[in-house]
Amino acid sequence: MILPAYDGEIGILTDRAPLLAKLGVGVLRIDLAGGQKRSYFVDGGIAQMKDNRLTVLTTEATVPSEIKADEARAEFAEATARKITDQKSFEDRQRALQARPRETGTRAALIS
Repeated sequence: MILPAYDGEIGILTDRAPLLAKLGVGVLRIDLAGGQKRSYFVDGGIAQMKDNRLTVLTTEATVPSEIKADEARAEFAEATARKITDQKSFEDRQRALQARPRETGTRAALIS
């Protein structure tokens, strides 16, 4: 499994030392038995490795095929066009730049 930590990617293997990591924005990749692979786009959260068990908690885990590129580009263009006039408008713009299309709604994911 490869996790998108807030400061870079972390690879997790069996028998790894205990770990607690803050997740960032990016792709969480899972290699399953039999050569199968799964990917999810995650937007923050935490991951814990303890007793050879990995737990991932996030408020959003989206399958890449559910992300519509045209909608994401339009939202990004709208966010970058916002004028910054004060701290609140700056924070609003930053929040909009980090947003993803959420037609599937917010999800909680527990992967262990």
